[in-house]
Amino acid sequence: MIPARYSASRFPGKLMQNLAGKSVILQTYEATVATGLFSDVYVVTDSDIIYHEITSHGGKAIRSKKEHESGSDRIAEAALDLDCDIIVNVQGDEPFTERTSLEKVIDVFKTDVNKEIDLASLMVQIKDWDEIKNPNTVKVIVDQRDFALYFSRSPIPYPRDKNTGAKYFKHKGIYAFRKEALITFSELPMQFIEAAEKIECIRYLEYGKKIKMVETAVEGVEIDTPEDLERAKKLWK
Repeated sequence: MIPARYSASRFPGKLMQNLAGKSVILQTYEATVATGLFSDVYVVTDSDIIYHEITSHGGKAIRSKKEHESGSDRIAEAALDLDCDIIVNVQGDEPFTERTSLEKVIDVFKTDVNKEIDLASLMVQIKDWDEIKNPNTVKVIVDQRDFALYFSRSPIPYPRDKNTGAKYFKHKGIYAFRKEALITFSELPMQFIEAAEKIECIRYLEYGKKIKMVETAVEGVEIDTPEDLERAKKLWK
C-alpha cells in the first residue's frame, strides 16, 4: 500500500510533479508493482487528483474515508477489510523503490517463528555530516539485534566524542507490518514524542512494539523538496 497525500508542508503537490515523463506517484506505483512481490498494490489517498492519476493509468487506488495524521493510519483504514497477513507501506515519494530492499524487509517475517516482530523497516548508512545534521533526514539507532531503539531528526547518537566509531543510519520510510500490529497502531493515541518529532513509527516504540531494522545499501532519493526532485531527475538519467 502506498499512502499518498496531495498536500505536503515542505513541497505541496510533490507527488504530481513530473519525473521522466510521469508523475512521482505513478513512477512509485509502477516501480512497486514491477517488483513482483505483492498479491496486490494500492495507492491510498485523500486526493481526487491522485486517485484519478492512478486509476486513469490502469492502477488501483483507494479513497480515504476521513482525514488521517499519518500514512500508517491511512493504510490501516484501507486494510481493515483485506484478507492478508503482511502489509508493506511504500512511501509515495519513493520512485526508486526496488525489489531487493523490499524483499529483505518481507523475509524478516519468514524466520520470525515466535512472531516477536511487529513491523520491519529499512535503514541505510550515511556518512555525510550535512545529511546527518539535516532535520529532514530521519535517523535511527538500533540494539545489537538490529531492533530500533529510537528515531530522531537530530543526530543520534550525539557525537560528543567523534572518535568512537559511531555509525549513523538514515531511516527509509518503507515498513512491513503484521496486519494486527497495523490495526492496533491506528487505535493508539499519538503521544508527545511522536508529535514533537513528527515521526510516526515512534508511536510503536512508545507502546512497546518491536521494530526490526534491515540494512540496505540502496538509497535512491526521497522527494521532500524541490531540490530532491532535481536530484531525482539527474539520478533517473
